Amino acid sequence: MTRASEGAILLIRLSAMGDIVHTLPAAATLKKSFPDRKLLWLVAPRWMPLLAGNPYINEVIPFERTGLVALRSASRRIRQVAAEWAFDFQGLVYSALLGRAARAKVLFGFDKSVAREPLASLFYTRRVAVAGPHRIERNVQLAAAAGAQELIYDAWIPEGSPEGELPPGPFVLTNPFAGWPGKEWPLVSFELLAQRLRSEGLQLVANVPANRAREVAKLKNVHVHISTLAGLIDATRRATAVIGLDSGPLHLAAALRKPGVGLFGPTDPLRTGPFGGSMTVLRADETETTYKRHARIHASMKAITVDAVASALLRSLSRVAV
Repeated sequence: MTRASEGAILLIRLSAMGDIVHTLPAAATLKKSFPDRKLLWLVAPRWMPLLAGNPYINEVIPFERTGLVALRSASRRIRQVAAEWAFDFQGLVYSALLGRAARAKVLFGFDKSVAREPLASLFYTRRVAVAGPHRIERNVQLAAAAGAQELIYDAWIPEGSPEGELPPGPFVLTNPFAGWPGKEWPLVSFELLAQRLRSEGLQLVANVPANRAREVAKLKNVHVHISTLAGLIDATRRATAVIGLDSGPLHLAAALRKPGVGLFGPTDPLRTGPFGGSMTVLRADETETTYKRHARIHASMKAITVDAVASALLRSLSRVAV
């Protein structure tokens, strides 16, 4: 290994929102442990607001995955970085190839037993068999494999910026959509939950991007908040609590230590649940664990009742009030 003051560190985590949030502590771990090294992050442009102003990152390199032409262009750019170390937190063959293109002296990546695509491990010069169980812990363990000793488990989140209108009083923020339908809760359940929360003096706000606003327009008791990622960050900061699915907005709220409830079905909350202890997780008993991208709402998500969510939310809020 080289001395800590030598060479740049290239971090590769292109997407998606929750995964980037889960990688932020590892970036802080590397920068705090090796403060004299320049830390660069290769990321898809749409997620750059999550990294804006981050004190642990010296440079953000945008990379749009659009094929071999983009790969060749990115390869030229990241070779200019002259990184001493590169870390592939994505665990894909594609991201591993980007790491190799950097021509770093050491390319750190997950062992095939934990890499998302086991073949990716063939490209790493240092394979790390992390134990987790949570992805934040796995990412920090990958950073520790380089000798990082100041281990950080908190994520630095930017302020965001106000967009659209939010209720003047207390509100509970949610985002009813996830990476695939199997992880979602029925929309009618959000409507019923909104009615229940009104009796508690809370308004349910659904944050959605503009291209999905029509899908929630029929929810009469839900305040629809349309924004970009920067607006979501701001709204999350202002929310009284958050109800989330296994998706980016939930992990953002957990990073901000917001109280609330995470609704889990086929995915494992021990691996990808809200980290930090501020939120309660609801999951039906005897639910199968699978990361198959179901095209419809999984039965285990339908088994989570409105009453259970409302009760868990109120308990979460009562703990904050104490």
